[in-house]
Parts: sequence; C-alpha cells; structure tokens
Amino acid sequence: MYPAPFRYHRPASLEAAIGLLGKFGDEASIMAGGQSLIPMMKLRMGDACEVIDIGRLPDLSFVEIRDGMLCIGALSTHASIAASEAAARIPLVQEAGGGIADRQIRSMGTIGGGLSVADPSGCWPTSLRTLKTSVQVRGPAGARSIAIADFIQDSYVTTLQPGELVTEIRIPLPAANTGSAYVAFKRTAAAYPTVSCGMELVMDGQTCTSASIVLGAAGPMAVLCAAAEQALVGREVTETSLGEAAELIVAASDPPADARGSAAFKRAMLKTLVLEAGRRSLARSRGEQVKGGHRYA
Repeated sequence: MYPAPFRYHRPASLEAAIGLLGKFGDEASIMAGGQSLIPMMKLRMGDACEVIDIGRLPDLSFVEIRDGMLCIGALSTHASIAASEAAARIPLVQEAGGGIADRQIRSMGTIGGGLSVADPSGCWPTSLRTLKTSVQVRGPAGARSIAIADFIQDSYVTTLQPGELVTEIRIPLPAANTGSAYVAFKRTAAAYPTVSCGMELVMDGQTCTSASIVLGAAGPMAVLCAAAEQALVGREVTETSLGEAAELIVAASDPPADARGSAAFKRAMLKTLVLEAGRRSLARSRGEQVKGGHRYA
C-alpha cells in the first residue's frame, strides 16, 4: 500500500526541527532512520501529514564514554552501536544493537527512533530498561533528563511533550564484577522478538549483591518483578536460583497470543531466556569473554 499524501521537511539544525514540531503540532511525525515510521505510513496507521526528517542533523550521532557514562547520540544507528568499542563496556547494549533485524535495518535505524516508538516488542525499550538509563530530550522549554522508567508510559506512549525530541541516551558504566546480557527469541532475523530478556548482575565473590531482570514482548510494557530480583540477591547465582527467579518474573508477565505464538509458548520461551541471560551475565561478571546472540526458530 502507498502512504497517504504528506509534506517532507529536512531541517538543518535541532532548533529548526523543534520549531517545525511546534508549528505543525499533532500533524507532525519525526523520521530518524525511518525503519518504523515508513512501514506504518505504508499501512496508513496514524496521520503523518508533515514528515520532519532529522536523520542528517549534526552532532546527534556518537557513542562515547563521558563522565563515567556511556553516552549515545539519538541518531546513532544500531550497527554503529554494535560495532563500538565504547559500547563494549556494557555487553547488553552491544547485543541489543547487533541483534536488531537485518544488516540493512541496523545500518539505517537509530536508537533514538527505536526508543521513542516505545514498541513493547522492541529491543531498546527492553534492554535499556534493564540498566539505569536516562533519556536526554530537548524541546521549546529547553533540555531535561528523564529516567527510562518514567520515559515509557505505555505501549507506543512516551512522556515526550509537544515539540520535544530525544537527543541522547546515557548509561552509567558498570561497577567491577558486573555482568549483563540481552537475548531475544526470534522467528527470523528481520522479525521483532517473539520474547526477550535483559539481565544485569553485580557480584561480590559468589554472592549476588544486585540484580536487574526485564522481559520484553511479554506485556504492554517491559515486565519487571522485584520478587524475582530478590530471589538472586544475597545468594549464589546457580541454575536453581535462576530457575526460581525465572518462575517469579514469568508469572508476572502477560504475553499476548498472536502470530508469533501462544501465551503458553511465550512463557516457556521466557523461562529459557532468563536462564540464558543469567548464565551469560554471571560469566561476564567473572571477566569471561562470552559471545552472545539471539536465538532463532
């Protein structure tokens, strides 16, 4: 299907883009890499009367370490993040970027766009929720920082105000003896994950001192469960304790039955993903170089 008629704008600066957003209001749609917007336009989902292309804006494409944080510009592509030595400091981030769709989409799609769409099946909303991520935005009223937990409010709904754009993602560098992992189950490379799991473990010897577990495509938003994380804290991370944590967080999930699988199938897959993410995270907390990747049908 062809998209409905629209007008195309390519501002030369962030300030000009914000001005266009203010001018057109609800009729405006932002396009960064276009890998989410263009398919929706072809399906005529929503109104995209005024398309504002920010994909070539300067100074919003970078992956660097700054002030003890991994800082990622909103226009950084998934592929550039996956290839970044800076992002390698947090393996979960590299795994999320490197596993999105296929090479073509990874070379065009951006982290800012993927996060702003707030698709509950998307890799960035799940993986970044696992970490203490903050989202930097700018609009007519200036700049502000939003915790990732507050940024996404519901499926496809964020806290962005009219005229605001995501400019940067910031993630604190992990402490010593920390390991993280992100793993998704997918029917094919180009498909969205059927389900996914992100995990971060902080260890003190054999004892876990902090745990973060997040499930994706398992409800209208990323799924967290404090009881599941507490099942690991203060204990040795073993197959038994990981299994207990998996049971608790999967019980808190509500995966929809759809073309990707039944709810029962997705819950079964989620349990295996929690175990796999836990094994990788534990090994990495010990300094082991563990290669990761997604699982495919």
